[in-house]
Amino acid sequence: MTILRAVTPADDIAEVLIDEQAIAAKVRALGAAIADDYRGKDLVLVSILKGALPFLADLMRQMPIPLALDFLEVSSYGEATESSGDVRILKDLAKPIAGRDVVVVEDILDTGHTLAYVIEHLHSKQPASVRLCTLLDKPARRIVPIQIDYRGFE
Repeated sequence: MTILRAVTPADDIAEVLIDEQAIAAKVRALGAAIADDYRGKDLVLVSILKGALPFLADLMRQMPIPLALDFLEVSSYGEATESSGDVRILKDLAKPIAGRDVVVVEDILDTGHTLAYVIEHLHSKQPASVRLCTLLDKPARRIVPIQIDYRGFE
């Protein structure tokens, strides 16, 4: 007799490095820090699609200030699992950011290739400022130096 069972997400997880409560607490702290820094300013959160969307949704719920959202979709992986360093913009911002304060929201900062390109691209649009918020920083894999203004976990 064959017994079948459902495959659960836990089947693919060898070890939990950061639990749900720690992530929620860190997201609250990041949201509070960004809200304090941008209270009364013209803030745009720019999310990198599609991986950063869950983090963005949680983060913005922790920010009791007016803000706008916009999105970039970029590709540097192609069919591979590691960045090639050749970054392409698949979807650009929908609205101008000139003169506005921008915080780029990313889930994982790895080699830095993609975010360096994104930050340079955003600076070309003449915002008042561009800062970076990442939930998870992997500095051991960094190839391109990146200034992180709001870091969740390293």
